[in-house]
Amino acid sequence: MSHYDSLTLNVAEYVATITINRPPVNAQNNRFREELVSVIDELGDRTDVRAIVLTGEGKAFSAGADLSERPTQDPGHYTAHNRRVRASFDCLLECPKPIIAAVNGAAIGAGCVTALCCDILVVAEKGFLQMTEVMVCLAGGVAHVRRHFGESDARLLIFTARRFYGADLYRMNVASACTTPEELLNTAQGIAADIAKASPSAVRAAKKSFQVTEGVSIYDGYRFEQGQTKALSTSEDTAEAMAAFRRKRSPVFKS
Repeated sequence: MSHYDSLTLNVAEYVATITINRPPVNAQNNRFREELVSVIDELGDRTDVRAIVLTGEGKAFSAGADLSERPTQDPGHYTAHNRRVRASFDCLLECPKPIIAAVNGAAIGAGCVTALCCDILVVAEKGFLQMTEVMVCLAGGVAHVRRHFGESDARLLIFTARRFYGADLYRMNVASACTTPEELLNTAQGIAADIAKASPSAVRAAKKSFQVTEGVSIYDGYRFEQGQTKALSTSEDTAEAMAAFRRKRSPVFKS
């Protein structure tokens, strides 16, 4: 187990679990952003990791940005701040391995966007997503919210700053599961374990397809996916998958 100032990392059976740990509410400061980018980049390259779970310590997933570090109007300060914030979201989107958000409690503002940048969302019954930007005279998050919410619900979330709890998020197809608090981490890690059983190269190709084909035509998107399949056809994973199929056994994939 590795420890950081703002998070904890544990790796077991090809599954990495990152726990945001900035009491009392896991607010995001610059140190947290630096550590998140660093650990996600590291895990993206590690051969002993095939899937990642991201959750929060205590009662909050992340209550958003630490407003005590809100940038000043000094020239260049806001621009640099925005770059750091984008990097903390982009690292999740760009990581070659699937990331499951286990939303244990409040995911507000930047915390909400952090969850939405993950590939799969699992939310506890008392966990919730909330965008409070309009209440503190900020803007942002619309593009990420739109990827998961229908248009009317996206506007409802942004314009009203209402909380959407686990059952609502599951009903709205934003979350893949709504669990009790006690079952949350096991559910997320179970999904990660299922991913870890699959071909690592095929999973990476699938995530790349999600990244590249978002916003493109079905024609162009499927052509890209076919190219991915062609590239995989000569890989060791494909040879192992075909051998396992012929011998009626489970495949054993290398990282």
